[in-house]
Amino acid sequence: MSDLKSQLVTIQELLIDRFNNSGSEIEEPGIDRFNYNGWINRVWSGRSYRRAHLNIVDASDSNGLWMMHCCIFPHIHNPAPIFGCDVVAGRNKISGFFHDYSPAGNPNHPMIEFFGSEVSMLTWDKVREIPEWGQKIFSPHMIAASNIQKDSEITQIINTIDLTSKHYLANVATTNNTVNSTVEAQNFYAVQQKQIPHTPRVMAALGLNEEDVRLFVHECLFPEI
Repeated sequence: MSDLKSQLVTIQELLIDRFNNSGSEIEEPGIDRFNYNGWINRVWSGRSYRRAHLNIVDASDSNGLWMMHCCIFPHIHNPAPIFGCDVVAGRNKISGFFHDYSPAGNPNHPMIEFFGSEVSMLTWDKVREIPEWGQKIFSPHMIAASNIQKDSEITQIINTIDLTSKHYLANVATTNNTVNSTVEAQNFYAVQQKQIPHTPRVMAALGLNEEDVRLFVHECLFPEI
């Protein structure tokens, strides 16, 4: 895991740097409850975006698990897509890489077209089928790769996140204040994401009780407006 871990930390530090340079870190009420023992939850907000959340679970020294969730929501008067990126890794491989610019107001937004053009050039040895709940919110360009062990694919993940996070943060404000509200679309995305089955299992593995899991998923991971 040591070499893979360093590559995963590269992704983590890249995103933290991007958010520090594009917004200000904020202390959301109750988030300190979910910052301990290898569990990191940080939130930023800026003129370009409403909320950027980075969630890192690092249990690599115990059970080998390393998991990252990153989500950026545009302001509610902006029909730009939602940036979503998840990396789930074990000791020797990345078991899942999920990434998308998900529609939240305009399914034909130029940023989604850019994302589709870029990821269409990528190839993965193994891909996952998008579940029914995911098909309701993800774009047709959604990356869902699994069983990633090749150095070339791991490098491809790092390069993709580098490219898309830079592009997203540089362009998301372009359509600020062009619609009345995307609250309904953003909340629909959050509600569907709460149906992800593996999230409660990971939280349980960290020793959280049922109420803590509910609070984390609903109030920290995917809070509705």
